[in-house]
Amino acid sequence: MDSPFSVLGLDSDADDEEVVEAYRRRIKEAHPDHGGSHREFQRVRAAYQAIQAGDVGGEDDEETTDTEDVEERARDRRPKYPVVEFLNYEVIDDYGWSVDDDRLFEKAAAVGLDDEDFGEFRVRPNETLLEAAENRGYEWPFACRGGACANCAVAVVEGEMSMPSNHVLSSEMMDRGIRLSCLGAPVTDHMQVIYNIKHLPGLDELRLPPQQFGQVRSSD
Repeated sequence: MDSPFSVLGLDSDADDEEVVEAYRRRIKEAHPDHGGSHREFQRVRAAYQAIQAGDVGGEDDEETTDTEDVEERARDRRPKYPVVEFLNYEVIDDYGWSVDDDRLFEKAAAVGLDDEDFGEFRVRPNETLLEAAENRGYEWPFACRGGACANCAVAVVEGEMSMPSNHVLSSEMMDRGIRLSCLGAPVTDHMQVIYNIKHLPGLDELRLPPQQFGQVRSSD
């Protein structure tokens, strides 16, 4: 069986940055819309997940060519910190995609988006999702940092996110997967979120104007 590194076209001593760059290149090449196949697309995803989980195999590993086996092994070797895959809502709007599209993140992976619009990072213990994004160099919208507005709201597409308190989101929004990144953190090993959703219907009136806070990051 090809090792996860060879699936991505890498040497086994590749660093994290090289792994991410290779994954983004290979996932675009393997995408069915770009002449690839669904099986190859899943194979590349499984290889990347295996590397992230530390399940890179060895000479004594039992050989297998079943993509599902590789994916299952990657899931069984869970990462030390949760992995959050993110997508900027503005990109969805620009491309005319739908938030409810099951293939939304596959489409995002195939179009070569900028790092700030699409990517992933790990969340350390005691970090909120917003803090984790900021600590990795991303600038996500926020205002109060105390759960009193919707400037930092995200939509959870896959996985689950805790939110110890809620003062502004309706039960309907919560049911739709809307959460506040300034309060919440992932409770599953992998999570997909759409950030910068503050202009979605129902959230506009829950935002705070930037001038109320000196360090607000906003796309207004």
